[in-house]
Amino acid sequence: MQHSTPKTLPMWQVLICGAVIVSVAMGIRHGFGLWLQPMTQDMGWGREDFATAIGVQNICWGVFGIFSGMLADRFGAFRVMVFGGLLYASGLWGMAHATSPTWLAITAGVMVGAAQAGTTFAIVFGVIGRNIPAEKRSWAMGVVSAAGSFGQFLLVPSSTYMIQHVGWQQALLLLAAGMLVVLPLTLGLREPAFSGGQQLPRQQSILQALREAFGYRSFQLLMAGYFVCGFQVVFIGVHMPSFLKDQGLEPQVAGTALALIGLFNIFGTYAAGTLGQIWPKNQLLSGIYIARGIFISIFISLPVTPTTVYLFAAAMGLLWLSTVPVTNAVIAQIFGVSHLSMLSGFVFMSHQFGSYLGVWLGGWVYDRTGSYDLVWYLCIALSVFAALINIPVKEASISRPMVAA
Repeated sequence: MQHSTPKTLPMWQVLICGAVIVSVAMGIRHGFGLWLQPMTQDMGWGREDFATAIGVQNICWGVFGIFSGMLADRFGAFRVMVFGGLLYASGLWGMAHATSPTWLAITAGVMVGAAQAGTTFAIVFGVIGRNIPAEKRSWAMGVVSAAGSFGQFLLVPSSTYMIQHVGWQQALLLLAAGMLVVLPLTLGLREPAFSGGQQLPRQQSILQALREAFGYRSFQLLMAGYFVCGFQVVFIGVHMPSFLKDQGLEPQVAGTALALIGLFNIFGTYAAGTLGQIWPKNQLLSGIYIARGIFISIFISLPVTPTTVYLFAAAMGLLWLSTVPVTNAVIAQIFGVSHLSMLSGFVFMSHQFGSYLGVWLGGWVYDRTGSYDLVWYLCIALSVFAALINIPVKEASISRPMVAA
C-alpha cells in the first residue's frame, strides 16, 4: 500500500506561530532568576530552596520532554502545546501563591517544567522538520531559536519593571495571563496530516528508533555536549542577578544584562542556524563551546563593573542558544524527522540534567562558601570538555534497511 505525501503547513505560518509561542515561553523562563532575591527574602527561604525548585523545573522539562515529543510525533504538536500552555499559566499562578519551598518546587518546578516541555523547542522543531524542506531546516530552527531570544530581550526587562512596580506576586500573575493570550496561535501549528487522529507512516517503531539512536556514538556525544550547555546557561541565567548584586551593582544592571543576552542571542542563534547549512555542524558546536569558556575566563578575571557585565552579556548572548538549532539539525540530518521531537527530547533531557546541576550547585556552593567562584571555574572546564567531544560527531544520514511501519 502506498502512502500519499502528507499535506504540509506554509513555512511562514510555522515560523510565525512557532516563533511567538517559543518567544513567550522562553522569555518567561529566562527571567526566573529575577525572582530569586525578592521571593526568598520575602518568604524567609535560602537561595538553595529557590535554586532547588528551578532545578526541579529543569529536570521535569527534560523528562516530560521525552513524552511530549513522543505524543507530538504520533498525534501532532497542537494538542501537546495547548495542554502545555494551560499548565504553564497554572504553574505561574501557583508559584505566585507558594507558601513553602515544597509548594514552590511543585508549582515552579514540576508544573512549569512539564509545561515548558510542551511549549518550547523540541515540539516546534518537530513541526519544522515535518513541514520545511531539509535545505532550509537548520535556518528555520535558527529563526525560531532567535525568537526565544527575542522573548528574553522583551520579557526580562518587562519582568524587572513589573517586580519593582507591582511586586513579584502580581508580576507572576501577569505573566500567567500572557501565556494564555498566545495559546490561540497553536492553531497555526495544527498539521493537516494529523487531523482526525491520523498518524504519519513511519519507517521505524519508537523502540527501534531509540535502539538505533542510543547505539550511535554521535548521538551519545551530542547528549554529553548538551549537558554542558544546560549547566552553563542556567547557572548564569538564574544566579547572575544575585552574583551582580553581591558585587554591589544595582538590580537594573542584572536586568539589562539578561536583556542583552537575549538581544545578542537573536543574532547568534540566527547566525548559527544559517552557518549550520554551509559549515560542518560538529566544528560549529566545538567553536561555540570553546568561545564560551574564553568569555567566562575573561569576565571573572576582570573587575565587575556595569561595562564588563554588559560586554560579557553581549558576548555570551551570541553563544547562548546557538547550540540549539545546530544540535537539532544534526539529529534531523542523521536520523530523519519521523521521531525528531522524541529524539530531540532525549538530547534535551541531558541538557536539563546539566541545567539542574548548574542551578542547584550554584545555590549549594554559595550557601556554603559565600561565593560562586568554584562554579565559574567549573563552567570553564566544561567548555573545554564539550568542545573536544563534539569534534568526532558525524552528521551524515544514517543508513538503515527498510522495515515494516
